[in-house]
Amino acid sequence: MEPGHLSWMLERMRLAYYAKDEVILSPEQGAAEYFFVIKQGLVHGEQKVANASEADTWLELTEGECFPLGALLANRAVASIYRAGQDTFCYELPNDDFHTLLGLSEPFRDFCTHRIANLLEHSKQIIQAQFAQSSTEQQSLNSPLSAVIRRLPVTCSSQTSIKDALQQMHDLRIGSMVAVDDNECPLGIFTLHDVLERIALPQIDLAGPVIDIMTTDLTSLPPYAPAYEAALYMAKHGFRHVLVVENKKLVGLVSEKDLFALQRVGLRQIGTSIRHAENVEALQQAAADIRSMAHNMMAQGVSAEQLTQFISTFNDSLTARVAELEMAASGIPDSLLAEGWCWMALGSEGRFEQTLNTDQDNALIFKVPEGVSADHMRKQLLPVAKRINAKLALCGFPLCKGQIMASNPKWCLSLDEWKRTFSNWVANGTPEELMHASIFFDFRPVHGMQTLAEELRSWLAKMTVENTRFLHMMAANALRNRPPLGIVRDFVLNSSNRIDLKLNGFAPFVDAARIFSLAAGVSYTGTIQRFRLSAPALHIAPAEVEAWINALLFIQMLRLRHHYETSMRKSGEAQPVMDNLIDPGLLNDLDRRILKEAFRQARKVQAKLTLDYQL
Repeated sequence: MEPGHLSWMLERMRLAYYAKDEVILSPEQGAAEYFFVIKQGLVHGEQKVANASEADTWLELTEGECFPLGALLANRAVASIYRAGQDTFCYELPNDDFHTLLGLSEPFRDFCTHRIANLLEHSKQIIQAQFAQSSTEQQSLNSPLSAVIRRLPVTCSSQTSIKDALQQMHDLRIGSMVAVDDNECPLGIFTLHDVLERIALPQIDLAGPVIDIMTTDLTSLPPYAPAYEAALYMAKHGFRHVLVVENKKLVGLVSEKDLFALQRVGLRQIGTSIRHAENVEALQQAAADIRSMAHNMMAQGVSAEQLTQFISTFNDSLTARVAELEMAASGIPDSLLAEGWCWMALGSEGRFEQTLNTDQDNALIFKVPEGVSADHMRKQLLPVAKRINAKLALCGFPLCKGQIMASNPKWCLSLDEWKRTFSNWVANGTPEELMHASIFFDFRPVHGMQTLAEELRSWLAKMTVENTRFLHMMAANALRNRPPLGIVRDFVLNSSNRIDLKLNGFAPFVDAARIFSLAAGVSYTGTIQRFRLSAPALHIAPAEVEAWINALLFIQMLRLRHHYETSMRKSGEAQPVMDNLIDPGLLNDLDRRILKEAFRQARKVQAKLTLDYQL
């Protein structure tokens, strides 16, 4: 803040004292009248719900922190009770002066409206600087494609001769040509990489129209799309170029070269090596390249959400290639596979949230041909599933200790069997079944006939959306895992004096988002998508949702950083064991502050579950 604005605020503040256990703010007091900044002491936030106790404190504020921003910005009463945890002094700014200051000071307004987002941006800059020391300068994948386009696209008509198109490409030293109609709408693309296969070998007449040798099944993105979306297209499909189209008009062409100059291997090369791999050794190298890619992307400042999407997308491709090779070598008659089968990802991969430390959670779904039993199909598929699981383990994805894998007969089921299994879980809701639901309800198709998984997802959404009893049990189960915030100022550590970022930090968000999505009938599996798409139906304010998302993304970035640092440690010849356990005492002050705020947001999410299901 500018010194003049800071002085203006201080001149209008008063210093107030609150004794231990005294209520500072409560919902009964009506619209919030003051902006509080703690000078000395401790303030607890308590949810006003049935059966609340001291252990239900979800918010703890110390010196230098402020409240209640949400209530002041919305001109409403607070939703929680704010109570002095010890003798406390607070600076108080009247509501009218608070709103005047919002108009005077842009930094103050930005802090109040995007508090955790601003803290996260500072932390992200530090992380990026740390990783950039070992990586080359990179074009940020957060940039819109409009900022990546190097030049106006070179185009021709669909009837331009092949010879003329090639001559123009040679003269301009470009690697591609796009054919457009009179309205600049793209019709096809041709690249120099196509010359051998499409012109030289078939000995095509160069006088023919260029559209005859072009790719006409085009992929395009709008100019405001982030560069990472183009990167995902290239990586997944092996494309070298993506068209940038606005209002059906070609405005640019982005190549792989425009996007990446990664140190050892490009994204398309990783995707190509996976698709062309013929043995486990090639796939192991691809898995190593994925880990190297993750490091380079962290150096670019790629967000945790985007990075885990990249990791999951490549892991999908690797899994699909393993399944493709093993199924081809299985000798299972085509007649048995005619109705289709699908390999499904569960857990973090099913949510597109895989980090560098992930084991296998997968399952098989199949249809049963007429005249054949499900048991017969299972007998055919289980040996193949076992080989797929074994190959994935060799590529760095450990076997699931809980045997939640497609090679387990319990999780290699027909479509009808999956429906019966899910129905039993919803109807009974035993602790084991609730645990399974929290893993299996994040399923997503990876390879094979995807319509089988999509049909199961649609069926599940209809069954759970009205089943409040099951959702109540899921919510109660989720609330057993509390964020590790202490009542007195610090974190709650486990027996090894560390915090499990996955179990106690990330999981509360994941579990809540899953319940929200089931209640709202949302079919997406990603946690962030679930939050955003469920919010309107459940009347959750967008600002509240974004605060939750920022919090979970920070925890995810800490996990990614911890995994990478662990993988780089030298420990003799033994491979370092990656985990999710961190010592908060080793974090810098900024990261400790944001982590505490992130855990507070997890408590807010759980408070929403508590209120919704009266727990």
